[in-house]
Amino acid sequence: MAPQSDRTRLIAGATRRGRGRRPVNPPIERASTLLNDSAALMRDPGPGPVYGIEDLGAAGELRSALSDLEGARWTGLVPSGLAAVTVPVTALTRPGDEVLTTDAVYGPSRRFLTRHLAARGVTSRFHQATASTEAVIAALTDRTRVLLIESPASLTFDVQDVAALAAACRARGGLTVMDNTWGAGLAFRPLAHGVDVSVQAVTKYVGGHSDLLMGSIAVADPAVGRPIAETLEDLGWRVSPDDAWLALRGLRTLPLRYGEQGRSALRVAEWLQARPEVARVLYPPLPGSPGHALWRRDYDGAASILGVVLNGGTPASADALLDSLTLFGLGFSWGGFESLITHETSQLAWRQAPPTLAGPLLRLHIGLEDPVELIADLEQGLDRFGTGRRLCYR
Repeated sequence: MAPQSDRTRLIAGATRRGRGRRPVNPPIERASTLLNDSAALMRDPGPGPVYGIEDLGAAGELRSALSDLEGARWTGLVPSGLAAVTVPVTALTRPGDEVLTTDAVYGPSRRFLTRHLAARGVTSRFHQATASTEAVIAALTDRTRVLLIESPASLTFDVQDVAALAAACRARGGLTVMDNTWGAGLAFRPLAHGVDVSVQAVTKYVGGHSDLLMGSIAVADPAVGRPIAETLEDLGWRVSPDDAWLALRGLRTLPLRYGEQGRSALRVAEWLQARPEVARVLYPPLPGSPGHALWRRDYDGAASILGVVLNGGTPASADALLDSLTLFGLGFSWGGFESLITHETSQLAWRQAPPTLAGPLLRLHIGLEDPVELIADLEQGLDRFGTGRRLCYR
């Protein structure tokens, strides 16, 4: 039989025969205590959990489906996307080690590195967001235990040569952890490119409905996964059965939503690129955008989140643009069915080397609405922004 497509595989697991008459989706099991038929069975480590902190039905099936998607031997679940980054970095480093990552790393990940991890004797260094592959490799040292990759990076969507970085890090005895929320385990599979640990915020595309918080940690090598699994066990972290059920539901339609939203995002990006109020569109799938060549080489699809640098203006005029929109929600997330917009200029100040931009930086997430209507909404907002900008300069 020919290999199945992602959209088929993610559904076929639900309809596979051999398990008797049952519902399509696993039942939600809300349980802390699990009972046994005898005292001897209480001590039996055999099949099935012994306490509710272990996998029940929905969580177990979700882990299995995510492992299949990521090409992983083991996948763990954690209560948030941030925890998907912090747990493996914690598990794989010791005092005296070093973490190297991009200056454009997700803000809360940066806070964890510089506050929590630093207090425990682990140093973090940040390479330039636009650094070449050679420059990043040259920045690796004998102390670099983990290279934390985020590609495309937060806010400015800088793309890295993941395979080359993973190979170079391994050759020096280090490990790579990649935040692959943008690729969702669908458009890009880090483990297939040599990365040791692939993490993503299940909150975003897998969940897909803006109604849960969760993260996943996937590994191909059991030796790498063991300390991560032990850290999860020692910390006592788990996800709720309700959230696991919701994430599993979202996973079934992931390829369709991801593909449709990516097509709409490209259409919006192309339109924005031609507007005089826009200085630059930061979206790797857009021809001429930074990282486009690497995206074309390595990716099978595109997320629906992009950056827009306005042509002049002030923070106040950018906020006024956001307030004028009617179809874009004002909220800090992405990957759901709804379109969102945020003003992100202030977050750039967290970087050691903030980029010089022509105007305020906006972040757009394109949902499942009609892209023609989203463009019309943006058009009236940019018209108001342009008028206000001209009045300011008079």
